[in-house]
Amino acid sequence: MKQILQDLTNGSTSVNVVPSPGVSRERLIIQTRRTLISAGTEKMLVEFGQAGLIGKARAQPEKVKQVIEKIRTDGLLPTLDAVFAKLGEPLPLGYCNAGVVVEVGSGVTEFAVGDRVVSNGPHAEFVSVPKLLCAKIPDNVSDEQASFTVLASIGLQGVRLAQPTLGETVVVYGLGLIGLLTVQLLKASGCRVIGVDINESRLSLATQFGAEVINGKECANIPAKIMALTDNRGTDAVIITASAKTDSIISDSAKACRKRGRIVLVGVIGLQLNRADFYEKELTFQVSCSYGPGRYDSNYEQSGHDYPIGFVRWTEQRNFEAVLSMLSSGQLDFSKLITHRFSLEKAIAAYETIQNEPSSLGVVLEYSDNADQSRTVALTNAKSVRRNSSPVMESSTVLAVVGAGNFTKATMMPVLTQLPARMKYIVGRTGTAAIQHTASKFGVENATTDLDSVLGDRDVNLLMVTTNHDSHANLVCRALLADKHVFVEKPLALDVSQLKRVLDTVEKAQGKQLLVGFNRRFSPHIQKCRELLRGRANPIAINIVVNAGEIPADHWVHDPIVGGGRIIGEACHFLDLVVHLSNSLIRSVSASRFGGNVSVRDDKMTISLQLSDGSIASINYFANGSKSYPKERISIFSDNRILEIDNFRLTRGYGVKGFSKLKTFRQEKGHKQQFSALIDRVTKGGDWLIPLDEITNVTLASIAAVHAAETERTIMIEEMMKEI
Repeated sequence: MKQILQDLTNGSTSVNVVPSPGVSRERLIIQTRRTLISAGTEKMLVEFGQAGLIGKARAQPEKVKQVIEKIRTDGLLPTLDAVFAKLGEPLPLGYCNAGVVVEVGSGVTEFAVGDRVVSNGPHAEFVSVPKLLCAKIPDNVSDEQASFTVLASIGLQGVRLAQPTLGETVVVYGLGLIGLLTVQLLKASGCRVIGVDINESRLSLATQFGAEVINGKECANIPAKIMALTDNRGTDAVIITASAKTDSIISDSAKACRKRGRIVLVGVIGLQLNRADFYEKELTFQVSCSYGPGRYDSNYEQSGHDYPIGFVRWTEQRNFEAVLSMLSSGQLDFSKLITHRFSLEKAIAAYETIQNEPSSLGVVLEYSDNADQSRTVALTNAKSVRRNSSPVMESSTVLAVVGAGNFTKATMMPVLTQLPARMKYIVGRTGTAAIQHTASKFGVENATTDLDSVLGDRDVNLLMVTTNHDSHANLVCRALLADKHVFVEKPLALDVSQLKRVLDTVEKAQGKQLLVGFNRRFSPHIQKCRELLRGRANPIAINIVVNAGEIPADHWVHDPIVGGGRIIGEACHFLDLVVHLSNSLIRSVSASRFGGNVSVRDDKMTISLQLSDGSIASINYFANGSKSYPKERISIFSDNRILEIDNFRLTRGYGVKGFSKLKTFRQEKGHKQQFSALIDRVTKGGDWLIPLDEITNVTLASIAAVHAAETERTIMIEEMMKEI
């Protein structure tokens, strides 16, 4: 299928062929008929991309601070790699889509194949959209008019927050697309509307929609003009839909308001407020969030959990429905807002229009009914990319990567390009542009959303799973039963039942490698410590401090169903290190976590371990530390000696004969060594790189740590083994 993408490094816009998305639970696949270019938002994105590095830094100073902090902890080169990788990833444009449902996922009962719907899908021939971000189009509303729905819902949410009543006066500051849509919505609500802008054609349109207008170019004192138009009472409310860096708009809005007036910000402006303007009139000021309640709530948008109508009357979806209902009844008409129409193939000309023609407003893209829904796209440059990065093209290891998230793109793929393996597929479900880009960048032969065909491809003998945690166990089982070797990024399983299913499958799939991504055990720092600990006379004590960094409470990794929490999902790394360094299995687990009223408790935990050989270990996994402090520190106490690993860049020995320190140029967490060893083992055969009993022990111990903290008791791993 074709999709419009933007290159953030230079701002160029292109129409690319990418895989069509696959259907998944709680989502729809929609064939697009019309999309609307959001002239404000998308023009701003294009201009950001066209700016140089200094311009980008000025536009996002908060990102610059994050980069500086990352340099302090991770070093300059890894940080630069991460920044340029992020900028190099293409950005899908668009969020105003109208089309026809061609597939529905399990759990979707509200829509059927053939329904005409609006959604916030991008400019692409096929889009995958959560069901609560869609709404049915009435029969008497055209696709073209319906494509304005999402943008109109942004204006509608601003109107709802302003709470206008019949007969009130409302100023709309900025008469771009959202501003003009807002004018129509306010007039339909029985309000007197005053529109402010500097563009004559937009002022004329606002007049046609029933607004009184003020030309900002010709009016020296906008607040005074508004006061004159309202008999010196002032306006009841201002809805700011402008996009400008100046602080004068918020100042003018405050001065134009009556006492206890309301100001709602929908656009993007300077916000240096004058306290006196607000204090003396007791004004209220609120920022509107996109289409309405539910926006950025993953439970609502991704999981499909709607808010009860008795408690949240207007959600994103219900705002879409309200706009469509008003279009159907004739209360709204967007036809006068359309200034240009382009076919999808001429999208570049469309973006040049919104940048260069001040008269452009509603720019609609039209789509063919004969779009190609192929879910696999072959990359023509794959061999040339691999030849430049890897000396060996032919290999008996033929792999497919499932998942194209940050770990895959930033860590795994750069390493795999250096190794003697043929990369035949990268597989995803919905982020088709990211899949395509990753495949092209790293020389993968095919980008696809069709996992079934990959599992059925006999060429592929290694499947590498880097998806969300809840899918790991299922994908491992499917791959093993399809006669593939498997690498799965940690964790292997989120609970005992998932682990049992994997172990049962392993018994049926003899002779296949299964490696869990405990990469740190392959690090040269850990290998050196293992070497120095060989032949020790007594048990050892290990203390690990992880300055994990905070992840927002609503992130999927904290979801017990999807992510399993950070102990199961990430602290398992350090449980594996304890097993590897001690060369002994974990016998018992106790743990304590934060109490009190904190949003996330499991990412602030101390775990105490007793090992079978008498060794002990403590893992302090804390997400509430400073980013300027090293992320990981490991101390090993053994036979009057101490080994200390600082962030996998420096290992020091204290009292260790013949060893002082090991320093590496950059962080060495063992990723390259891990993948190299795996490909070698797949090619030549041999035992598992990590024995099954260790994988099982570490997985059970990570699950036990969470339960131990919840129940405040010590858990014996031997007892858990009885469950599997």
